[in-house]
Amino acid sequence: MAPTGFRPPVDTSEWEGYYDNVTDISFPRGGGPRLRDDLPFSFGTFGFPPLDAHVVQFQAPARGVPGRLSWTARQDGGPEERLDVLHAWLVEDLPGGRVRILTQETQIGAPAAALAQQRPNPMLNGHQAWLDGLVRAASK
Repeated sequence: MAPTGFRPPVDTSEWEGYYDNVTDISFPRGGGPRLRDDLPFSFGTFGFPPLDAHVVQFQAPARGVPGRLSWTARQDGGPEERLDVLHAWLVEDLPGGRVRILTQETQIGAPAAALAQQRPNPMLNGHQAWLDGLVRAASK
C-alpha cells in the first residue's frame, strides 16, 4: 500500500487557511509552527480566549503506521470559566489511495456544556468544518 502523503494537522501555520474557527496560535516557549511531542502552544477557538494547550501524543505516519496527534487544552478560572479539553486525531492510509481520518474530542466544563445545548451544535459543526477544510487542503 503506497502512502498518500496525507498528514494529521501538525502545521499550525496552515490551520487558518482551512479552518476559520481558530485564532491567535502561538508558542509561548518557542518551537512551532509544527506540532511535536510535548510541545506547549495556545490557540483561540469557538470564541474562547486562547487556550493553553500541550501536545501529549505525536506519531508521524509511516508505511503501515497511522499518524497520531493529540493535545490537551485548558482554560483556567472559576467554575463557570474552567474548561478542560482533549482532542485526538488519527490519519491512516488505506488501500486504493484512500485515507481514514478519525478525530475525537472530549470537553469538561461549563463553557463546553453551554455550547452542547445550542442548536445547531457549534462544536459538532465546527469540527466537521475542520475535517472538510483539512480534506480540501490535502486534495489540492
